Amino acid sequence: MDILRSLPIGLYLEKPVTWLHRIDPRIKLLGLLTFLLSPIQANDLWRIAIALLLILLTFASGIPMRVWKQQMGILFLLAFMTLAIATISPDGFNVTIQPRRPIPEIVKTTEQAQTSPTLTLNLPQPNSYRYVLWKAGNITITRKSLDLGLRVCTLIFTYLYAPTLFLLVTAPEEITAAIAAISSPLKFFKVPVVEIVLTLTLALRFVPLVLEEVQNLGRAMRTRSINWKRLGFKRTTQIWLILTERLIDNLFIRAEQTASAMQVRGFTSPNTHLLVWNPLKFLPRDIILLILLVAMWGVRIWIGNTTD
Repeated sequence: MDILRSLPIGLYLEKPVTWLHRIDPRIKLLGLLTFLLSPIQANDLWRIAIALLLILLTFASGIPMRVWKQQMGILFLLAFMTLAIATISPDGFNVTIQPRRPIPEIVKTTEQAQTSPTLTLNLPQPNSYRYVLWKAGNITITRKSLDLGLRVCTLIFTYLYAPTLFLLVTAPEEITAAIAAISSPLKFFKVPVVEIVLTLTLALRFVPLVLEEVQNLGRAMRTRSINWKRLGFKRTTQIWLILTERLIDNLFIRAEQTASAMQVRGFTSPNTHLLVWNPLKFLPRDIILLILLVAMWGVRIWIGNTTD
């Protein structure tokens, strides 16, 4: 399917099998949560380090460039545009304040400063701190605007690319098996973990079917060589509504076929049938990665907290 090869975002890469594929899915799930939760209330240094760590993982994993260069390039462009816009935008502190008392005159000489009780305004800066970092005309870059730009651009890149990399190297069955293993203590609270995991598995398997139906409808429209410019807005809208209705009907048919296949195989309820997921077993490399994740959180608590 062409659309699946041209749109690899959120899809599983079966070959080549990299070392990220061989990691236990529970460790990968905990790593994903670490990448998503650790930037919250963190300083700019930690957010930049998380983004660079994702890039280094991509290069070190051996994933082919054709798989990740498109989405990484788009995310880089989006993050750079966000950084540029947020940096040159007003930071909200550029407000003119009217003093309550008259401004005293500037003391010009040392003798006047000794005899006059007026306050000197031109005080020297005690250190090298500057709130305004760069100014050219109406464009002003302050510490607050730069901090806002770095925060937004790193969060956009991390929150979009980390799940993409996770789905790229983790099969849907492994994801559901990891969630089932981590959520197993919830069974004592009568939470239907098996039903939730089974629903998640079917949903993940249904995404390629949706893309396939969209591709089939697109090919059908191309073979008919419709001249959209001559149809006008009203008839174009009618055709798109018909296509949407047809897509929904096809998806319901696919869902009904999936349900019928499960019933034919004797599946009625997860409570009466044993669901065999992928066997999960910790290996020495998984234990080492788990220790690194714990150490990563220790570094986050030590030097990654925000200074605001």
